[in-house]
Amino acid sequence: MEAFQRIILVHYHEIGLKGHNRSTFEKRLQKNLEALLALWPVVTVHRVAGRLVVFLKEGTSFEEACAVTDALVLTPGVARVSCGFKCARDMEVIGRAALDALADAGPFETFKVHGRRNHTDFPVDSMAINRQIGEVLCLAHPDKRVRMKDPDVTVNVEVVQNAAYVYARSVRGIGGLPVGSSGKAMCLLSSGIDSPVALWRTARRGATCVAVTFSGRPQTSDAAEYLVDEICQVLQKNGCVGRLYVVPFGDYQREISLMAPPALRIILYRRLMFRVAQALARKERAGALVTGESLGQVASQTMENIACTNAVVDLPVFRPLIGMDKLEIIGDAQRLGTFEISSQDAPDCCTLFMPRSPETHAKLPVVEEAEAQFPIDEWVEELVASAEPHDYACPSYKPPKSR
Repeated sequence: MEAFQRIILVHYHEIGLKGHNRSTFEKRLQKNLEALLALWPVVTVHRVAGRLVVFLKEGTSFEEACAVTDALVLTPGVARVSCGFKCARDMEVIGRAALDALADAGPFETFKVHGRRNHTDFPVDSMAINRQIGEVLCLAHPDKRVRMKDPDVTVNVEVVQNAAYVYARSVRGIGGLPVGSSGKAMCLLSSGIDSPVALWRTARRGATCVAVTFSGRPQTSDAAEYLVDEICQVLQKNGCVGRLYVVPFGDYQREISLMAPPALRIILYRRLMFRVAQALARKERAGALVTGESLGQVASQTMENIACTNAVVDLPVFRPLIGMDKLEIIGDAQRLGTFEISSQDAPDCCTLFMPRSPETHAKLPVVEEAEAQFPIDEWVEELVASAEPHDYACPSYKPPKSR
C-alpha cells in the first residue's frame, strides 16, 4: 500500500477578510513560513485554495510532522495548523488516506467526516464524500460512533484542482496578521514578564518588531542582558523580533538618583528611556513605540505618570497590555515560552536606585523642573551612540542603511 506525502495545511482567518490586497498578506505569510521552516524537512510552501500548504519531504515521520506543526502554531497570521496527507482524486485512495489521517489523530470515541470539493470537475459532491468516506471509516472502526455535533475527531477531505488533502489532526494557532504587514515598531524590552508579551502581541498585529533594552551596566552586572537575549531567542523562533539594542544605562540612573527628588526618579528614568527609544526608532524608521505597561500595575503606570512619560515623545506609544491583569499576562508568557526565563532573578536598571516611595500622581511642570538640571539632549546622543545592536532571525526585518 502506498505511503502518502505528508503535508501541513496552514489556515488563516483575518487575512481571508482582506479585500484587493489579500494576496499581499498571503505572500508575506508565505515568505515568513518559508524562512522559518528552512531547517525542517520541507519541500515547498504553496498557496492553494485559500490557505498555505507545506509539502514535507518523502519519508517524513509523524513525529517530525508534529514538530513542524508545533513550530507554526505561535506564528503570527496562522489561525490553525492541520497535519495530513496529499493523495490522488480517487475515492478509494482518499479512503485509505482518511484511515491514515484518523490514525494520526490519537484516541477517540466519536468522529465525523467533513468533505469539500473546490472544483466541480470532480464527480463526487461534498455530501457523497461524507457518506462514502464515513462508510470506510465505520467499517475499519466498528466500535466507534459517528457524531455530527462536537465529535472527538473530524476527518477533513478537501478535493482541489489536482489532488485531495486529507487531515484529522488540527491545532489552533494564534491568528492575527503576518509579521511585516503592518510597519515597524520599537519595543522597550526588559527581562520581566510583561514587555515580551507586549512585543509578541504587537508582532501578532503584523508589525516588524525591533527591541531596545536598558541595562544597569556598569552599575550592575550584565546578567539581565543574557535573560533578554534568551527571550529574543524564543521570540525569533516565530520571526517576532529582528534586532535588539542594548543600552548601558546605569551611570545615567546614578546621576539622576544623586540630584533629583527621590519620588520622581522612576519618571525621570523613563522619560530618558523614551527619548532614547524614539531616537533609535527614527534611526530604524519605526512608526511607533511599544511598552509593556498595564494601567495601575506599578507606580510608573498610573494615568498621570504615563502622561508625564508620553510628553517627551511625539511617536505614538502602543500599550498592548494596558487593560490586562497580571494573571492574563502570565498566561500569555507561559504560552509564548518566556515565563520561566522572566521568572529568574537578575539585577537590572528597573531595580537600580529605586526610591522607597515613588510618586504615583506626578505633575508635568514639577517633573520638567526637576529634569531641567540635567543635560538631557547630550545624554540622549551619548546613549544612542552607545547602543549595541544584536540581530535575530526575522524574515521581514531589514537593518537601516548607514548614513
